[in-house]
Amino acid sequence: MGMTNLRRTLALVTPLVILGAAQASAGQMPLAAHRAVYELKMVKSSGNKAPADAHGRIAFDFTGSACDGYVMNFRQLTELTPAEGKALVSDMRSATFEDGDGKAFRFSVQTTIDTRPDDDLDGNAARSVSGDLLIELKRPKVKKADLGPNVIFPTDHIKRILATAREGGTTLGVKVYDGTDSGEKVFDTLSVIGKPLTSEPDEAAAHLPELAGMSRWPVAISYFTVGKGDDAPDYVLSFDLYENGISRALKLDYGDFVMSGEMSQLELLPPAACGK
Repeated sequence: MGMTNLRRTLALVTPLVILGAAQASAGQMPLAAHRAVYELKMVKSSGNKAPADAHGRIAFDFTGSACDGYVMNFRQLTELTPAEGKALVSDMRSATFEDGDGKAFRFSVQTTIDTRPDDDLDGNAARSVSGDLLIELKRPKVKKADLGPNVIFPTDHIKRILATAREGGTTLGVKVYDGTDSGEKVFDTLSVIGKPLTSEPDEAAAHLPELAGMSRWPVAISYFTVGKGDDAPDYVLSFDLYENGISRALKLDYGDFVMSGEMSQLELLPPAACGK
């Protein structure tokens, strides 16, 4: 298992960030401030590039409101054991802020592999008056760029998924910028939304009174490099999405291997006051 595939496992960061960060609009259920932990394990591998084993943990907390914006602190530890050679441990920490209107996004991501510094990303993005997405990077290199129109941030993405699910829709295709990769990459995404789920969740962490009877939908988001939608996706993230933005039953499909993420801890935090 080489460095490229290690970095691919870290692409999970923003899809998880969006799960808790959607803005609640009038008439919609407020999104829950919460802390969550997921236990990762490999459930499938195929091909010469697949690891012999993979496991880890994701922990994050989400706070904020539509008035003040949303803050997410996230950490992912992943140990990958190649078919030959020693295991490699990646440790990724990120902090992001997205304003309540989905017009500005700030991110900082540091990654180490076997305690050695690897990726170090720092930057911000904002939507211009014309609608183009403008980015300004501090690391890995100082740079400004215009990524063009019709690109949304992760919060806006999950808002649209929830709105589509509430209306009975089954698919949503949009371009998303999440600050991953080099800090300049835009993804084409395709979300497939299933029928509302009624079965009781398996994990004890999801058996909170606040979640009982709440609507939730199975969602699968495929992430493609822009312009390569006919190719296999870079990765696919699947999960059950509650109407308040909490997710469970994660599945990360990287093509040559698949990992599951079972929720082991969930703590609801006091909601922030907001008049929006």
